[in-house]
Amino acid sequence: MLFSKNKEYQFVKPKENKFKKYSLFFIGCLLNAISYNMFISPNKLVPGGVGGIAIIVNSLTGLDNSAIILILNIFLLILSYFIMGKEKTRATILGALTVPLFIKLTEHINVWIGLDTSQILLSTIFGGICTGIGLGIVFREGFTTGGTDIINQIVSKTFKVGIGTSMLLSDGLIVLASGYFFGFYNLLYSILLLYIISIMSDKMILGISDNKMCYIVSEKDEEIKEYIIKNLHHGATIYKARGGFKRKKGNIIMTVIPTREFYYLKDSLDKIDDEAFYIITDSYEMFGGK
Repeated sequence: MLFSKNKEYQFVKPKENKFKKYSLFFIGCLLNAISYNMFISPNKLVPGGVGGIAIIVNSLTGLDNSAIILILNIFLLILSYFIMGKEKTRATILGALTVPLFIKLTEHINVWIGLDTSQILLSTIFGGICTGIGLGIVFREGFTTGGTDIINQIVSKTFKVGIGTSMLLSDGLIVLASGYFFGFYNLLYSILLLYIISIMSDKMILGISDNKMCYIVSEKDEEIKEYIIKNLHHGATIYKARGGFKRKKGNIIMTVIPTREFYYLKDSLDKIDDEAFYIITDSYEMFGGK
């Protein structure tokens, strides 16, 4: 609870539309399963995760992919319960059981629609796009798909490393294993698939950036500010700053502009002050202001 001199503020949790939340979750899982059966599994692509392990085990034993994924997920859920605790495990149960169910229900989708997936490059691209969108929807709604997400959390907690490091270790080892079982070129396609999945899932979670945030350091800050306001017709904020090395005082101009106008600004900055220092980052959302 936060207090000021005259007002009392209390955090109120926003109401959730549970029907929408769970509907999007199931859509994300279904899209993930369709992509797995339509593009990934037929070409022996291994994008890491339990699904990747299933493809390798299936090639060695002939066991059903969905059954392998379900067995591994149940084992990992039990392991998670004893290592991570009940609360952490509860959050992954639904995804861990839903994904293998949808994979089983859609395993003959290529037969139903008569799709030729022999073009491995196209399968890699579209498999990565569809899987990334599906996973992004699931993650955005606050769920996970189980599998190596559980392993990543366990490794992170046990060895005191970041989630990113544990993901690199687990998924990296699984993808590298695909090279041993399916050959070097298949390994390259699997790496490309994993990269596309990561890009698309991030885009779904963060959205597509239509704007750029610019931080500009220049001795001609007034001229640059005037150009931004009068020529580009965007606002600008000026911060007082001091350099860390020479301790020299100056100003930083911060502005947010549409991506399509970035090169106008860049070109003009070079003309106004060719020694200007600037940093450009993506800006996904802006709130407030008039």
